[in-house]
Amino acid sequence: MIALPANTQLMPDAEATARAAAEHLIDMVTTSAGERAAVCLSGGSTPKRLYALLASPGFVERVPWERVHWFFGDDRVVPWNDPLSNVRMVREAFGHASPVPPTHLHFMPSDEGAQAGAHAYEATLKDFYGADRLDPARPLFDLVLLGLGSDGHTASLFPGKSALQEREAWVAPVAEAGMEPFVPRITLTFPTLASARSVLFLVNGAGKRDPLTRLASGEELPAARATSAGSLTWFIDREAADA
Repeated sequence: MIALPANTQLMPDAEATARAAAEHLIDMVTTSAGERAAVCLSGGSTPKRLYALLASPGFVERVPWERVHWFFGDDRVVPWNDPLSNVRMVREAFGHASPVPPTHLHFMPSDEGAQAGAHAYEATLKDFYGADRLDPARPLFDLVLLGLGSDGHTASLFPGKSALQEREAWVAPVAEAGMEPFVPRITLTFPTLASARSVLFLVNGAGKRDPLTRLASGEELPAARATSAGSLTWFIDREAADA
């Protein structure tokens, strides 16, 4: 079996990963100390199943929907109804009768390009946070969800791209993705993603064995640079871990 990152919980399959993530999310938002809770969403098939679970019987009644605000870790600069859009994926996963209050789903602007969208989304985050600088003692998010790309990227922080080095901006434009589809993207930066009570990686499937192996060998992939003001946990299924 691949040597797994510290703080890994090994799951039987993708469904178990999604269910465990749903329980973790509910725990984080219900124990949030403030009047509002904040979750940073990621794209991909496993999070999509997680979001659908949250809106389903057995879960939907346990989420304090009126308190939770949902943000995005990254998105492609395409119309929100485009099949490549994380906005569209999240909307479809939550369902047409979405339990999310409309003002609580904070989309990344995509109509004026990556640079303008990054600037606007940073303003949205700062307005929600109530300050222009992140305080390590007061995380922005209760939970940040992250995935692991086949090239080792997470969010839209790709190997070799300038956004990896950004330490001042909360949000960065990515002029060209490091892998298909090669469209511009907008991404939260590492300091912003780290401003969380909990960061949770969701990793499923045989296609993730290679980046997990490279992480285990000590290769400096972007995902290896993710940190958290609180806890950082990996939920990995047996197919990905080659168990």
